[in-house]
Amino acid sequence: MADVFHVIDSRNAYDDAVAALAGGVGPVAVDAERASGFRYSQRAYLIQVFRREAGTFLFDPTGIDDFTSLHDAIRDEEWVLHAASQDLACLREVGLDPVGIFDTELAARLLGMPRVGLATVVEELLGIRLAKEHSAADWSTRPLPQSWLKYAALDVELLVDVRDRLAERLDEAGKAEIARQEFEATVHREAKPPAAEPWRRLSGIHALRSPRNLSVARALWQARDALAAETDVAPGRLVPDASLLAVAKALPESKRALADLKAFNGRASRTELDRWWAAIEAARTADPPATRVPSDAPPPPRAWAARNPEADARLRLAKASVVEAAEALGMPVENLLTPDHLRRLAWTPPEEDGPDAIGQALLDLGARAWQVEATSQRIAVAFVQATQSLEDAAHEHS
Repeated sequence: MADVFHVIDSRNAYDDAVAALAGGVGPVAVDAERASGFRYSQRAYLIQVFRREAGTFLFDPTGIDDFTSLHDAIRDEEWVLHAASQDLACLREVGLDPVGIFDTELAARLLGMPRVGLATVVEELLGIRLAKEHSAADWSTRPLPQSWLKYAALDVELLVDVRDRLAERLDEAGKAEIARQEFEATVHREAKPPAAEPWRRLSGIHALRSPRNLSVARALWQARDALAAETDVAPGRLVPDASLLAVAKALPESKRALADLKAFNGRASRTELDRWWAAIEAARTADPPATRVPSDAPPPPRAWAARNPEADARLRLAKASVVEAAEALGMPVENLLTPDHLRRLAWTPPEEDGPDAIGQALLDLGARAWQVEATSQRIAVAFVQATQSLEDAAHEHS
């Protein structure tokens, strides 16, 4: 490993790095560092790339405005990432989009490793202890300290070795094809559409019941979001969620009352007082939001026994069977089958009985072929058992 790390932020250095990477051998390890919690955007502020016989390169996306040649040089190679779903969006934002990946975190989950953070996986597989003291750093800082760059380089320099060890274990466990399907699904998964009402993600919003309180919460969230986007500062660093919620609960009647509210704090709570007060006043005349959000999702399972006993029985028996299958495969149950898929299936089962109908319904929900193969028969049997148990109970009480 180099003693001094250099950030590539000029075109000449970039071209040299791309040429070196193009001449490297084997998979390409890629990682990205953002400034979550510090900046409004989720852009990458550092992109690390490693390839055997090429070396490690730390790119500054704020200084390099076009990554086309890097993308072309490595696009068709296997990219190795840890928790790829966290980085793919910001990599794609600068034009780096892999064809195929190996996700070391996902592989560790499929193998049933108890802890899947990169440092833990590296230590278990390679016997090397990684320090993670800079994982929550503000990567928009310039210049980046050498200690941060060393941390960032280590994240990719060991990743290909980790990939090789995990691939061996996947082969030994008979899970190589499972992993291939999961990696492919990760690459092709569509980004979630923006929430229709993102302000409802305010922490503690469920405690507000009246339309007036909700209207103020919405207006304050929108005012904060606009300021955060304008200044590229994480919203919570301007005014915390708890402060917005405190105002929405208190409904201050004047700007002075707002300023006197002790629970309303944060670096922009007083410097932008006019902004917040204007939002509160606008909320008074705005159409209030609905107290309940329309959703096609089933209700919380705790309400099923009273509202839909048949669905409750289906879910309980099917869930137990899927858990049993996950234990047999040695992986977390949520990796065997997305819990929401099972809930939707239990709440609204297909019209036809049997594993084929269950399997098609799971595919329609987004399950992979291996998941269908591992669970559809079990779920079909559980649904039949649920129906039979309810019929038996009805006969006993008739």
